[in-house]
Amino acid sequence: MIGSSRDGLVTTIEIQREDKRNAVDHDVLDGLAAAVAEAVDTGTRAIVLTGQGATFCAGADLSGPVYDPDFLAKLVATLQQIESSPVPVIAALNGSALGAGLQLAMVADLRVMAPGATVGIPAAKIGVAVDEWTIRRLISLVGGGTARGILIGCDPLTADRAHAIGFANRIGDLAEAQAWAASIAELAPLTLAHYKLVFAGDGARDEVPADRMTAMMRAWDSDDLVEGRTARTEKRAPRFTGR
Repeated sequence: MIGSSRDGLVTTIEIQREDKRNAVDHDVLDGLAAAVAEAVDTGTRAIVLTGQGATFCAGADLSGPVYDPDFLAKLVATLQQIESSPVPVIAALNGSALGAGLQLAMVADLRVMAPGATVGIPAAKIGVAVDEWTIRRLISLVGGGTARGILIGCDPLTADRAHAIGFANRIGDLAEAQAWAASIAELAPLTLAHYKLVFAGDGARDEVPADRMTAMMRAWDSDDLVEGRTARTEKRAPRFTGR
């Protein structure tokens, strides 16, 4: 499910679950964690994260463990591991990045998006709610207005728009991301490690106020979540009630 290849000082990590549009489950998260750890331990100076085929990552596998609290905890731990790795991580968005896919893109230090790639968080369409880190990091990367559109309006963000507002650092393919990673890998690693720490200190991981945590968990414990899951199984539009 995870492929890892090394070229000089750059390691490319690829989610290889093309038949599921690279949706993440327990095995994918375990593989990502192991691949990142191995890359760092073996002296990699830059990591490129991408997806197999035409999709970067379609999010959490809705037919699998997404509703399992253990899965959510593992997802958060994996994101934190990638964020705290001492080497730069470049997300090469070869296609759409939705939900957990966008979270993987946001936890990277830099993003290269293919011209046709889009990102989004359609959580409100299925009755779940994303965590505080996701909302705060999204705001820091795209601005409050665009973040509201992505979260409340479930609006997708195109590559051109993402580049215009600074979410995408470059427009290009995997080769472009790898070439950029190779040039970054030649730079002073201690300087880059310091920059990573400062950029990650954007407040996204500050302690969450109790009322906001309660509001998020109300969604996860709601009848609406059950309705969203049932509607997906029955291939119909959900009928949410706010309970």
